[in-house]
Order: sequence, then C-alpha cells, then structure tokens
Amino acid sequence: MRLPRTAFTSRPWRVHEIADDFRVEDVWALPTPGGPDDLARLVAQFTERDDDRVDSVVYRALFAVRWKLGRLFRLDRPKSGVGARVATLRDRLPDDLRAGERGPDIEEPAKFHSVFLTHDEWAAEMANSTMHCVLHLGWVSDGSGGYHGVMTVLVKPNGLLGRLYMLGIKPFRYVGVYPALLRSIGRRWRLNARRDAVG
Repeated sequence: MRLPRTAFTSRPWRVHEIADDFRVEDVWALPTPGGPDDLARLVAQFTERDDDRVDSVVYRALFAVRWKLGRLFRLDRPKSGVGARVATLRDRLPDDLRAGERGPDIEEPAKFHSVFLTHDEWAAEMANSTMHCVLHLGWVSDGSGGYHGVMTVLVKPNGLLGRLYMLGIKPFRYVGVYPALLRSIGRRWRLNARRDAVG
C-alpha cells in the first residue's frame, strides 16, 4: 500500500540527519508482518541473492531495458557513482552511527551501498549520472501489537537530466515495478516465515 510522504517525514528516523537535501519520492507499507525485532530479517531478504526475486515479466523487462539504455547513454559509469560523482552519505554520519553496524549491500538488480543499520532502520545508497538515491527501510508498529516494514525512496536528481529521467520513469515505477516488487516481498516473507516455523 502506498503511503503519504508524512508516513516517513513525521517519524524521527536517523536518516533525516544525513539526507535532508533529498526529496521523498515514494513511501510504501510492506506486506511483512512480524515482531519488534524483525528488521534484520527484512534487510537480509532485501540483500540476499534470489534469481526468482520478482516473478513479473514486466518488472524484468523494464530493468532489462533500463540497463541497456544505461549502457547506451553511459549513465552507470563508475565515475558517476557513489564515491566519485557524489560523496557517500557515510561521510555525513554522526559518530554513533558511524561506529555502529553498517549492514549488507544490495548487489542486484541495482547495486546499493549500505550506509547504516540500527534496530529499526536501514539505509542504503546508489548513484549514477541521473541521480543520487537512498533506499530506506523502517520497522514500525501497526498499533495493534504487530510490526511491519515501510520502504521509502529518497532522491536527489542530477540537474535537468535527472529531473527528466525521474519524470520519465515515474509511470513505469507505478505500473510495473512497485506492484511486482511488493508482491515478491510479501511472497518471500511468507515463505521464509513458514520455513522458520517448520525449522
């Protein structure tokens, strides 16, 4: 379920301390019911390799087109990424977060470098020629004794190219990418929960 931006901005997340110059692009409630300590499970699910991660032909096709266009227009060159075109957000971390756990990276379909991990919050970043992006996972109470994940995407477009790029991909994100991704997240969460119950 898509949430209003205030579902992210109204919470005292630590990521606000390092990404206040990014705009909130999307906020989604994740179908991941669990207990108070289950963020680590969600982060592990996001970062583990899974060849069957998303079962949507549209999703896979969109990413295939995106990577081909990226090669054609040289959007994803190493010199356009984190640590090259943009400084890593880890440089902005306060001392306690810098000394804390970093968390795992995401290798695919796009490489995200983990910035920090706490008990209820994880942030990872990626950059290319069009934008600098933060993927944020928060673990929140549902108000009735349960908890679930909230996924937020924050972006800082790179000039006019970045703004046009974000505008151009918006319909594809809502029609093809997010619905398939959320279904996949929920399916894998349920499967992992059943495995944990049996094992």
